[in-house]
Amino acid sequence: MSTEYGADQIQILEGLEAVRKRPGMYIGSTSSRGLHHLVYEIVDNAVDEALAGFCKNIYVTINQDNSVTVVDDGRGIPVGINHKSGLTGVEVVFTILHAGGKFGGGGYKVSGGLHGVGASVVNALSTWLEVEICNEGKVYHQRYEKGKTVVPLKVIGECPLEKTGSKITFLPDNTIFEETVFDYDVLKQRLRETAFLTKNLRIVLKDARVEPEEEKEFHYAGGIKEFINYLNRSKEPLYPEIIYCEGQRDGVYVEVAMQHNDSFNDTTFSFVNNIITPEGGTHLAGFRNALTKTFNQYAKANKILKDTDAGLTGDDIREGLTAIISIKIEEPQFEGQTKQKLGNSEARGAVDSIVSEQLTYFLEQNPAVAKTICEKSLLAQRAREAARKARDLTRRKTALENTSLPGKLADCSDKDPKNCEIYIVEGDSAGGSAKTARSRATQAILPLRGKILNVEKARLDKIYGNAEIKAMITAFGTGIHDDFDISKLRYHKIIIMTVADVDGAHISTLLLTFIYRFMPELIKQGYVYLAQPPLFKIEKNKKVWYAYSDEQLNKILVEIGRDNNNKIQRYKGLGEMDAEQLWETTMDPERRILRRVVMDEEASSEIDVVFTTLMGDKVEPRREFIEANAKYVQNLDV
Repeated sequence: MSTEYGADQIQILEGLEAVRKRPGMYIGSTSSRGLHHLVYEIVDNAVDEALAGFCKNIYVTINQDNSVTVVDDGRGIPVGINHKSGLTGVEVVFTILHAGGKFGGGGYKVSGGLHGVGASVVNALSTWLEVEICNEGKVYHQRYEKGKTVVPLKVIGECPLEKTGSKITFLPDNTIFEETVFDYDVLKQRLRETAFLTKNLRIVLKDARVEPEEEKEFHYAGGIKEFINYLNRSKEPLYPEIIYCEGQRDGVYVEVAMQHNDSFNDTTFSFVNNIITPEGGTHLAGFRNALTKTFNQYAKANKILKDTDAGLTGDDIREGLTAIISIKIEEPQFEGQTKQKLGNSEARGAVDSIVSEQLTYFLEQNPAVAKTICEKSLLAQRAREAARKARDLTRRKTALENTSLPGKLADCSDKDPKNCEIYIVEGDSAGGSAKTARSRATQAILPLRGKILNVEKARLDKIYGNAEIKAMITAFGTGIHDDFDISKLRYHKIIIMTVADVDGAHISTLLLTFIYRFMPELIKQGYVYLAQPPLFKIEKNKKVWYAYSDEQLNKILVEIGRDNNNKIQRYKGLGEMDAEQLWETTMDPERRILRRVVMDEEASSEIDVVFTTLMGDKVEPRREFIEANAKYVQNLDV
């Protein structure tokens, strides 16, 4: 069959048709993540009003029909005629791509929205959208359906002369989104972060779908200093002060807050115009350079380090550091496909000079704090040297020296990582069953003995010295931390296989904590999975069923009838299954259930808090977390 390709075959998509045809190009995806992006775009426009000094309150409500309303007390979207287009300002903002006050002309100094496409994209991807604007004593209203104007802008009432602002309500189009139910907790995390980054802005989130209505208010007069307190609440700060630097250089407004704690991880988050930059960039580089330079200068000047001593590295100084770098810049330039890394060269210089100057002053004014940080850094330096020696022992030798692989690993014969998977199994009996059950060509088995080291409470030298962790590092082949190299990964599926009870969940969490802290790229690129072994085996009249949850067990029992012929076995450990059962329920690629571990980089600060809460030393935050999340737990053995 031949198809013509001439000038007439070239499609011209008018107005917002392009957005509806290729939504992923504009909001990343049509999954749950893309759905929530619609809310962020409208909220970010209101935040831009706050950054410009005109908005103090934002109210976000998830309505009963799953539409969302965003109300702000900013200046209100302009209602006058835009002479270039002949349309009202409101209609330009909601129906024309790449229109808005963010392309010069003094509308906004900085903005965090999708470069002016936000409101129109939300409109295009909604079944309907309504906007109300208070301005000059009048209330204006307009309605759109699937991006098209169906009710022209008109005055529908009056409001106090001093009252201004916008109210936008939209219902996402269920023919475009795979998921159309908003997650209150996802919005809560993002709005909390936004409030931390915009000091004195008040954001109220309400969920009207539940009874009684759920409501949360975010208002932080201390801004990013309070963000540090929030991130450190499951840790023990080494000193009470939060170091804070603020200033403006070369058109870049810089805010930095930091505080060391008793953990061994560097928890640094960077933001540009309130949007997280997971891959950092020039602003992060400027911060790190200032930190390393300033602490080394202080340590040498105050004889904490001798002139002959090796200097402290950035890693030494950042051990146990929680830091937020937030900059506001007029025209951010991003690098790479994902646009998650800042490229503006002026940002590096601005952050470096402001932090160097103000940190030097802080250390001179607070010698006890300075000494505490330097002493922790020196301990980290010694541990780093011990870790280097231990690390050299774990590095895999050449392909000819396969003896370098851990002895307990039953490797697979295929050497193409794309075809290979490794099962991390707890206990020798489960490991024995798994080794017998596996497909030897593509499935490797690594049994671990007992619970691995909790890396949240250990320095790098201890981690390298732990036999179970060393076995995993060597088996995976990538190295960890600064030595990590994804191209050396030996298996494209890393499958954590534990029994579905409290102990199994704890082992899974320990393993995930290790991977998240030292090999996060494995999770980001989708190589980490959780196996889901069955909870029950049901036998009746020589027939066998497996149930993976209590609900599934009940469903099977309803289907086959509840009577004395039913033989129900509750699996307490993987070792209770013989090899054949383990294969057909948990390891056979045709029948098994695998859950991929995913990581939303936009929620990285919240992920960090969860790991610290669950695996850190402080009991109180852990208890609060468990109490708040107990309602979501299934299959908990008491």
